[in-house]
Amino acid sequence: MNTFRKILAAAVACMLLLSACAALAEGETVINFWHHYSAQSAENETLMNVLIPAFEAENPGIKVNAVSHEWAELHDKVLVSANSNALPDVARCDIAWLPEFQKMGILVALDEEMADFADVSGQLLDSAMSTAAIGGHYYALALNTNSKIVFYNTAMLEEAGVAVPATMDEWAEAVKALSGENANGQQVWGWNEPALAGWNICPFIWSFGGALTDPDQTVATGYVNGPQTVKAVETFAALVQAGAITGFNAGDIPMTDGFGTGRYAMMLEGPWKSAELAGAYPDVVYGTAPIPAGEGGSTSVLGGEDIAMFNTANREAAWRFMQFMTGEYAETEMAKCGQIPVNKAALESDTVKNADYAPFIEAIQTARARPTVAAWSEMDNGLQVAMTAIVNGEKTAQEALDELAAQWDELLK
Repeated sequence: MNTFRKILAAAVACMLLLSACAALAEGETVINFWHHYSAQSAENETLMNVLIPAFEAENPGIKVNAVSHEWAELHDKVLVSANSNALPDVARCDIAWLPEFQKMGILVALDEEMADFADVSGQLLDSAMSTAAIGGHYYALALNTNSKIVFYNTAMLEEAGVAVPATMDEWAEAVKALSGENANGQQVWGWNEPALAGWNICPFIWSFGGALTDPDQTVATGYVNGPQTVKAVETFAALVQAGAITGFNAGDIPMTDGFGTGRYAMMLEGPWKSAELAGAYPDVVYGTAPIPAGEGGSTSVLGGEDIAMFNTANREAAWRFMQFMTGEYAETEMAKCGQIPVNKAALESDTVKNADYAPFIEAIQTARARPTVAAWSEMDNGLQVAMTAIVNGEKTAQEALDELAAQWDELLK
């Protein structure tokens, strides 16, 4: 009898479980959202505790499963998941990834499939939406935009008698003058650069008047190895070798810590850095300025993220979430965390105006995007390898960039 009861109880439990699963399937849709907001960041806290609950309250029956990844990990996970047909519904993508994903055929052309696309996208900045346009169609909505400007430690510059550099020649002299030992006998550096990728090096190349490719993005020879690009890279490498620039080596002081404790005098960073410094080093006094101008003017790098829908998505639910995340409310909430909105109404909010994003918005006016080609990830890896060889003195700038140009020419075919 006991055995029979156990079997009966197990059968009832299974029936209840199946019933619950059926109810979930019929009454609730779950969309998977992959992103690269750091798990411990203010952005992720706002996403999880403010935005998703608000979206779910406005959209009964839709649940959002948000998963945080590291930036590079997210890119690679999308590539792997595409092969196993295990993509999310939507993802927050770096603007540089879209051409690669579109070429793979895994993104939804929103202007073709969403009847109200024009109305929704019309609420967003045209410049930001241009990052989602590939081959005559739009494969994402702009989510946030940014650029980088110079942060300088006011006390360090004053003590060294160094003016805020306005030109690239002044910048090189200032970086050297601000490097050495401080009063406590600690090594200090005039400039911190956390990596040698395009995001980091392009502002110098462009401001020196150099280029990565021709305007049509079809050839690199004569551009990435052209005289202005070589001069920019030589200048940067010479400062590294003189002990005036650091930050990209394993074991170096992290950027925020180094700047906040007076070990790094200057850095090129985005609006999120203000929030980080306010939280970790509220007493550090600093100023901001545009990237110094060279032969190519003051030209920073255009950054930002788009929110894209994958072709395996539940389109209706995913589109609702995308509209919410790019709407005025969500964009204003994320602005509190250091994200520059692309929603026009949010840009006019007191939150944005009080956050003093003006220097970054000004930099965006002349900033340039990295090449919008499917091969950019491979090209960027090659650039990092070349830059590493140059700053380590293994190759001259001309030698390394000549080799890089030939590699890029093949990738651009």
